[in-house]
Amino acid sequence: MSSPDTAVFDVDGTLVDTNYHHAIAWFRSFRRHDITVPVWRLHRAIGMGGDQLVTAVAGKGVEDSCGDDLRAAWAEEFEPLMAEIQPFDGVRELLTDVAGRGFTVVLASSGAPDQVEAYLDLFGGRELCEAWTTKEDVDATKPEPDLIEAAVAKVGGTSAVVVGDSVWDFEAAGRAGHPGYAIRTGGFSVEELRESGATDVFDSVPDLREQLDHTELRGT
Repeated sequence: MSSPDTAVFDVDGTLVDTNYHHAIAWFRSFRRHDITVPVWRLHRAIGMGGDQLVTAVAGKGVEDSCGDDLRAAWAEEFEPLMAEIQPFDGVRELLTDVAGRGFTVVLASSGAPDQVEAYLDLFGGRELCEAWTTKEDVDATKPEPDLIEAAVAKVGGTSAVVVGDSVWDFEAAGRAGHPGYAIRTGGFSVEELRESGATDVFDSVPDLREQLDHTELRGT
């Protein structure tokens, strides 16, 4: 593989602190249909797109009977939580540093366009990256590789490094043929992240930035 020219950053749970908000919104969505999925199990699936999550936590029968309704309810439940979401410390500095090392920075999200736009506003993301994705860019979300591939294609990249927070990020990155580094901001363990394909795991955004020289994001 050629030297990486593109840095793909996951957004939810990696750059902005959303994973537990998502879990609560999904819990409330399922309860509207008198289905109780424990929040811990929902958390384990966060990082998947909604097209994958319902089957993963509740089975194909639930997906077939009310999957679209659950996703619509999730959107309604998540909307009021948006005001509570904050970016992680050091996000602007990390993205600026990686771009300064010669990488094209692209943000990979399968969120709705309005949600992604709101996240970008939280940390001035438009000026820190070359492009970003939304759910409109793919037919299948993580752990399928489509989102990673779409992100790289948006900037004409040839080889990428992926930064994410969930096991699904690294399953997708591996299927797309790109290495990745994990930040523990999504609530997954070091062992889980490594087993899913992360080359290394960092405790926080500033921790990754401090150790860039020891990663494939060190640049030339």
